[in-house]
Amino acid sequence: MHERSVRLSVNGTPFVATVEPRMTLADFLRDKCGPTGTHLGCEHGACGACTVLLDGDAVRSCLMFAVQVDGMEVTTVEGIAAPDGTLSPVQSALRECHGLQCGFCTPGFVMSLTAMLRDNPDPTDGEIREGLSGNFCRCTGYQGIVAAAHRAAEITREARDAPESAVQR
Repeated sequence: MHERSVRLSVNGTPFVATVEPRMTLADFLRDKCGPTGTHLGCEHGACGACTVLLDGDAVRSCLMFAVQVDGMEVTTVEGIAAPDGTLSPVQSALRECHGLQCGFCTPGFVMSLTAMLRDNPDPTDGEIREGLSGNFCRCTGYQGIVAAAHRAAEITREARDAPESAVQR
């Protein structure tokens, strides 16, 4: 196969690479770009461990080819925290609410929850469960993950509603 050039941004860093057209985005991210937080589980889109944000939308990186994302912005779990290392509301809430155990599925949950809460900042339990229906966790009973989604929404609302003087401190 003839290799193709791909230009994209990963967590704000521009990347240019030559790839085989059949290389998945998940493999491209892990093998060519460096971040290894995007996990490969089932490799057919069912488990959600490989979820990343593509121009802000949650997608399964095992189902996409790297050449399909030419010119786009990819955000992996490594790009969710603030540059100073401060955890995102979703990451903080998952830690606080014990929404993770072994951690293998956690990057996919972080990415799916981040996109879901951006689009629905005050979800019900049912909406959370529907939004996460494409992410599998074999270790938890999902209660902590659902609680974390509610807590992340609360943290985001608190930050949004905080007086400007409190934010500047």
